[in-house]
Amino acid sequence: MPAKYNVIARGNPRDSDAPKKYYPSYVSSGRKTTRDLSEQIAMISTVSSIDMLAAIESLLKTIPNELAAGNIIDLGEFGSFSLRIKSEGSETPEEVTAHNISNVLIQFRPGKAFKQVINDTEFKKA
Repeated sequence: MPAKYNVIARGNPRDSDAPKKYYPSYVSSGRKTTRDLSEQIAMISTVSSIDMLAAIESLLKTIPNELAAGNIIDLGEFGSFSLRIKSEGSETPEEVTAHNISNVLIQFRPGKAFKQVINDTEFKKA
């Protein structure tokens, strides 16, 4: 099933007098919960939906803890998660402390198979 998009007008933030241009904007088809995913996975595997839900919940609890411990989470062809930080600079190396860190970001790098599915997505106007 193709993904959907709407057409929206956007102005140029650098030139408010410039004419607006029209762009496609992705439209979500809905939301899937972990229960929905566990039921879908159960239909294509030998694992029950309850067992699959437990496995997904365990994974979702484990990933943040492992990232906080400094590990990269490699999920094979799905992709990997790691942390990235934003920070403020100091004049000397000795002045750099954890207080320089202003934000912690989660980075996801999709694997080849994941990217291929996304790149092959077909779109149609909503």
